[in-house]
Amino acid sequence: MRIRKWVGNALTFLMAVAFFTVAGSVVLSKVSGSEPNFYGYQLKTVLSGSMEPSIPTGSVAAIKPGGDMTRFHVGDVITFRSNDNKLITHRIVEVTRNEQSGQVLYRTKGDNNGAADSEPVNPANVTGVYTGFNVPYVGYVLSFAGTKTGNVALLIIPGLLLFLYALVSLWKAIAGLEEKKPDTNKSQPDAKVS
Repeated sequence: MRIRKWVGNALTFLMAVAFFTVAGSVVLSKVSGSEPNFYGYQLKTVLSGSMEPSIPTGSVAAIKPGGDMTRFHVGDVITFRSNDNKLITHRIVEVTRNEQSGQVLYRTKGDNNGAADSEPVNPANVTGVYTGFNVPYVGYVLSFAGTKTGNVALLIIPGLLLFLYALVSLWKAIAGLEEKKPDTNKSQPDAKVS
C-alpha cells in the first residue's frame, strides 16, 4: 500500500514537471514573439484534415527546423510557407531538380487530399520537417488560448478555481477547530480526591 502511494506521488510529480516545462516553454516563446518550441522542436497546431490519419485534426505536431532544406526525399513530411504566407504541413510526392540551375523543387500533397498541391515548394520556403510526433486535440486548446476569449478564460477560470479551493480549505480548517474546542456549557467531572 505504501509503495503504491509513493509510485502515485512520483508519477504525479513527473507529470506536473513535464506539464510546467512544456507550458513554460510555450509561454516564453509566445512572450518573446517567436514560434512555440520545446528543446529545439517547433510545436505547430494542425487545424485542417489534409494530413489525416497521419496527423489528426486538432493535434500539435513537432517540427524540427533548420538544416539543409534541399535534403528531403519523396515520403518526407515538411512544413513550408505557401505563397499567401500560410504554414502548411504536407508530404513530398515528387522531387525535381532543374538541370541548368540545379534548383530543387518539391511537389507536395496532403495525405487526405485527392490531388497534389498546385504550386511546387521552393526549399527556401521550407521551415522544417515533421518528426512523426504529435499530440491529438491539444491544438484546439492552444488555438482557443490564442484568442481574446481564450486568454480571458485561461486567466479567470484558474483564478476562480484557486479562490474556491481556498474558501473550501478555510471552511474545513474552521470546522476542524470548532470540533476540537471544548464546550464550556457542559459540566466538568469532579476530580477525585483520595
